[in-house]
Amino acid sequence: MRKAPLTVRGAELLREELRRLKSEVRPRVIQAIAEARGHGDLKENAEYHAAKEEQGFIEGRILEIESRLANAEVIDVTRLKNTGRVVFGSTVRLVDESDGREVTYMIVGEDEADISAGRVSVTSPIARALIGRNEGDGAVVAAPGGERNYEILKVEYV
Repeated sequence: MRKAPLTVRGAELLREELRRLKSEVRPRVIQAIAEARGHGDLKENAEYHAAKEEQGFIEGRILEIESRLANAEVIDVTRLKNTGRVVFGSTVRLVDESDGREVTYMIVGEDEADISAGRVSVTSPIARALIGRNEGDGAVVAAPGGERNYEILKVEYV
């Protein structure tokens, strides 16, 4: 199986969520199940069934996070020499050549992507168009509204 790239920040967020699920949420749900059992007949006990359903969701999420971390290649871009080349984890400042508008994106793993926060997935059209290019290069991105032409102003490894 091929390792999925993950930034240091993304790995830290997953580890923190895993810690919280195991040490805070799971014990709370186990306690809720125990309390619901004490209310008698389990067949008609909505609290019990809701708590069991939540437990199933939590256990599934724990397994998912553990799998993602086990299959991740954590990349610390700050340890790389900044050559001005766009790589996974780099932050790229662009100018849209059609309207002069500047945008900044960080190229992250699929699980970390959040366009409103300026984090784009390494598999997104914009990241695929940028990776391997250098400061000063142009990039053509196939966007839903048509092709967009960008110039790479700055590449940072932060």
